[in-house]
Amino acid sequence: MNAPAQPSYSLVIPLLNEQESLRELYRRIAEALPTGRFEVIFVDDGSTDASWAAIQALAAEHAPVRGIRFRRNYGKSLALQAGFEAANGRYIATMDADLQDDPAELPAMFAMLDEGHDLVSGWKKVRHDPVSKTIPSKFFNRVTSAMSGIHLHDFNCGLKTYRREVTETIELYGEMHRYIPLLAKWQGFDRIGEKVVTHHPRQFGKTKFGISRFMNGFLDLVSLLFIHRYMSKPMHFFGTFGVLSLSAGGVIVSYLAVMRLFFGEYLSNRPLLLFGILLIVLGVQLFSIGFLGEMLGRYGRRNGDRPNIRETVGA
Repeated sequence: MNAPAQPSYSLVIPLLNEQESLRELYRRIAEALPTGRFEVIFVDDGSTDASWAAIQALAAEHAPVRGIRFRRNYGKSLALQAGFEAANGRYIATMDADLQDDPAELPAMFAMLDEGHDLVSGWKKVRHDPVSKTIPSKFFNRVTSAMSGIHLHDFNCGLKTYRREVTETIELYGEMHRYIPLLAKWQGFDRIGEKVVTHHPRQFGKTKFGISRFMNGFLDLVSLLFIHRYMSKPMHFFGTFGVLSLSAGGVIVSYLAVMRLFFGEYLSNRPLLLFGILLIVLGVQLFSIGFLGEMLGRYGRRNGDRPNIRETVGA
């Protein structure tokens, strides 16, 4: 028995060491969605427990289940990207595998897509996480909302639904899964909705959240904003600072030259001379970086680190 060739809904579920929760998660999904109209794509992001064996068993028992297994841990963004590329549904949903996201929320979120939204993000208004995770998350969401101009309460909620056109357009890497709404908006998908969703306490395993992921998320946001504004015009950024640096250095050196030539002042004991020369050198370097960026940009962006898939299972 094979899975439907054109399911209405594709659920992409990245996971790392979640063997205990997978069977129960599929049961809840099957209860929430119409039979025969969905597929579930589990992406095993380098688990070291028996998660892949659990996925294989589910695929053997249930036609809608498919699995993708990475040879090592690549991170959530690349796991989602692999799932998006494998999905066949008209609508795509993402959720975590730890049973904290509730599949019962999916029908209402898919209905919002029917109403015209391009993307619907879950909002864990009541969270069952430790304070060490909730406080940084609130700060992160406020800063991200202010910097991106997208007014969502929970950018990092794993429970989201998308039109297929959205997932086909964006490309994820690093920690960019946190900024899918921003990536979608930049591609013209600006009908972004939000829905309050139920958040359950964790039953199995350990949280993957850490201070390093929190910091990496902010660094990726800065990188993302910079790339969006200057990827196709690096000279606008580096050239601007290059002009300012060259101009300031030129003014300083010219002033010192006048003082030496017409007023007989010695420059050997003037730190200002070294500072002026430094600004000129810095300006030239910034211009060089801008030119190199323009030249490299003409050859297109190199593909990022792509996951090495060990094996797949299911249709």
